[in-house]
Amino acid sequence: MEKQKKKFSLAQKINVLRASVMGANDGILSIAGIVLGVAGASTSNWAILISGLAGMLAGTVSMSMGEYVSVNSQKDSERQAIATVKMALDNDYQAQFNYVENKYRQTGMNQALAHKATSEMMNDDALTTVVRERYAFDPSKFTSPYAAAIASLISFPLGSLLPLISIFVGPANWHIMTTFVAVIIALAITGYLAAILSKANRFKAVLRNVISGVVTMSVTYLIGALVGLVD
Repeated sequence: MEKQKKKFSLAQKINVLRASVMGANDGILSIAGIVLGVAGASTSNWAILISGLAGMLAGTVSMSMGEYVSVNSQKDSERQAIATVKMALDNDYQAQFNYVENKYRQTGMNQALAHKATSEMMNDDALTTVVRERYAFDPSKFTSPYAAAIASLISFPLGSLLPLISIFVGPANWHIMTTFVAVIIALAITGYLAAILSKANRFKAVLRNVISGVVTMSVTYLIGALVGLVD
């Protein structure tokens, strides 16, 4: 009999999407800063290209490993929480029952309904119920560190391509402006997507992302230009 493939939960899918969006966002911003900084200091297309490619490689490895370590750390914390709840259920089941019941009553349930809901939930799966109420996660749905790492591994270089290509598009005297415009548009899109995933204010998220991008690109370009003047 064939084994059924384990499906990702909605939360797990959202986490992978989050890693993808943030990876692309970091790729866009990081490489834009590098190529504009080098462009400010030098007119050599070769120097700009090599710097951008080196930044892309370093950033890709750094982002994917960072996601892997971060999500694994989260899993370790969640496993410790599960172990703590298991021990608490073994040692004093009633105390955990009372905790869950009180949580339900705090939402406005009357005592009878809260007691009935707690009994049904605890009888069905006491561990999941207590973990969810105490620590706000589902112990059966761990986030995959591999999925998050792979998402960043793919999205960071894809995001990096935008500034790396735009710096060479059109007439030479338009390269800087072309990159600024392309990056601002891309950051607006990633900021909007990130706001959707995190259920944040979309306008503020876009504005914050665009402003951080403009500041980053401006500072790196000006520093590069100053270095170019010294040379």
